[in-house]
Amino acid sequence: MDIQLKKLSPDDGIDIYALLQEIPKDENMFMNAANGLSYNDYKQWLAQNDDMANGMGLEDWMVPQITYWLYVDGTPVGMGKLRTRLTEKLKEDGGHLAYAIAPSQRKKGYGVLLVKMMLKEAAAYGLNKILLTISSNNPPSIKVALNNGGTVEKIINDKHYIWIDCLRRA
Repeated sequence: MDIQLKKLSPDDGIDIYALLQEIPKDENMFMNAANGLSYNDYKQWLAQNDDMANGMGLEDWMVPQITYWLYVDGTPVGMGKLRTRLTEKLKEDGGHLAYAIAPSQRKKGYGVLLVKMMLKEAAAYGLNKILLTISSNNPPSIKVALNNGGTVEKIINDKHYIWIDCLRRA
């Protein structure tokens, strides 16, 4: 099995577009703003997200966010978003890392692989540990975080706050 993590590119094509149409717009606190976009609007979304990853075009409350695609045997099966720093709001809701696996590709272990690979990316950006905020109604994602060495810091308002040491896991 060939597994690759690729950073979003403005040149991403129809395979990524199809993935984004399969991943729900809003599921378990994961927001997919590209779901439902036309192909032309998707291409603009790619350009905006590439700028965001490079710290360009950010509003005062925003932080750089790098989007990645998980490919298995040449097919994109999931996506992850890495925030290189946290605001007070992101410490409460969002964390450093958010991810989603396409519904047709779930229960195959891809979530664990995606988070593991993203921990290496986080370490490359100088992060020692990352925070995930996960809905308590999402046991599969909680399990993914714990399987990657996560430690539950607290559970508040139906949300698990889980920290993962990047350097130890990378």
